Amino acid sequence: MWGGRYAEGPSAIMAEINASIGFDRKMWRQDVLGSLAHARMLAQVGIISADDLSAIERGLEQIGQEIAAGKFAFDTTLEDIHLNIEARLTERIGEAGKRLHTGRSRNDQVATDVRLWVRDAMDGLAAQIEDCMRAFLGVAAEHTGTLMPGFTHLQPAQPTTLGHHMMAYVEMLSRDLSRMRDARARLNECPLGAAALCGTGFPIDRHATAAALGFDGPTRNSLDSVASRDFALEFLSVCAICATHLSRFAEELVIWTNPSFGFVKLGDGMTTGSSIMPQKRNPDAAELVRGKTGRINGALVGLLTVMKGLALTYAKDMQEDKEGVFDAAESLALCLAATAAMLRDMKPNLKRMAEAAGAGFSTATDLADWLVRELKMPFRDAHHVTGRLVAHAEAMGVDLSGLTMNEMQAVEPRIHAGVFGVLSPAASAASRTSFGGTAPANVARMVTYWQEKLA
Repeated sequence: MWGGRYAEGPSAIMAEINASIGFDRKMWRQDVLGSLAHARMLAQVGIISADDLSAIERGLEQIGQEIAAGKFAFDTTLEDIHLNIEARLTERIGEAGKRLHTGRSRNDQVATDVRLWVRDAMDGLAAQIEDCMRAFLGVAAEHTGTLMPGFTHLQPAQPTTLGHHMMAYVEMLSRDLSRMRDARARLNECPLGAAALCGTGFPIDRHATAAALGFDGPTRNSLDSVASRDFALEFLSVCAICATHLSRFAEELVIWTNPSFGFVKLGDGMTTGSSIMPQKRNPDAAELVRGKTGRINGALVGLLTVMKGLALTYAKDMQEDKEGVFDAAESLALCLAATAAMLRDMKPNLKRMAEAAGAGFSTATDLADWLVRELKMPFRDAHHVTGRLVAHAEAMGVDLSGLTMNEMQAVEPRIHAGVFGVLSPAASAASRTSFGGTAPANVARMVTYWQEKLA
């Protein structure tokens, strides 16, 4: 009935579903740090002796070295990282190891470990987001005036510049960085000492353990301390939003590297070939950034679903908080690294982008604006006149600048030769001088602003 894997029956199934050591071993550093802080506090308030503390410190240090060296024998029968380390500690130092768990529970212990792990992940990812911003900035600084088409609905809309396009992602990532820092600030309270759910009768000093672990202070409600994982949900939300931004750029790289667009080229180091088609250069790194966003989003939805029906306080369902968090953090780190690498590798095709910048009558809005400025025409009338001129140019197989003065004046007699000064893509881009606009001078100022801000 149970199959070959569960030859021992229900107890084997229970052991398999109950154990988390297969994944929560990732938190061994955080578990050791939390135990050291707890032990030192216990000694400070007189709950354990100085000799016990010395033995615990020595034992935990040795255990940390064993795990780091890959010499620690993890035991699935001990369920999780907490019991594995505690059992090994007692094996090493005897009775003193059994005193370590005084005044705490695995409930507040795991809540502390996960917070510490997520906090470390946040710090690492924040640094990577900054690096990715610098990679976008590097492209933008080199291409403040490089023309390319701006799109809406993936159709040519108005001329823009590659620099301005890159700076859009700098802005997106800056908000991701801000969200990561904000989430870290809210996370930075210590649940250690909340014990199983109601605190403890031992005279522990939760402020001391919080300070020792770099938290701003202890959590204020013991029930909330062990029952809540909103810090993990917020972290996953930040990861999902950031990954979505990276995925949008990855999609653009997939489009831009297609020969039909030919806007950029990625080198051999960031592409793959085909097992059958020798000409292929596949943007697999970009596609995988796009794909991994799905699993990051899935981790967020998964944990939301786990938590939505849990009455206070702790339930074993919450063991499912870790794998999604670990995977999302590692996936986002890889996506950020890949995106930065692709940005530093890609070679824009300036000629092709400049040609495409003028396609699809992309300066039509400039013509309408010129009619408003020069002829004092209401914008809606100017829009109508421009539409007629676009239709005529399309029928003639030319762009707007290819129309003769007579052809333009047949639609609107007041048009004069000055109109040709606004019909080139370069003139269009340069004219967008409003704050945040695509004019190369604006882009250069924004590049300098962010370079100084990140410095």
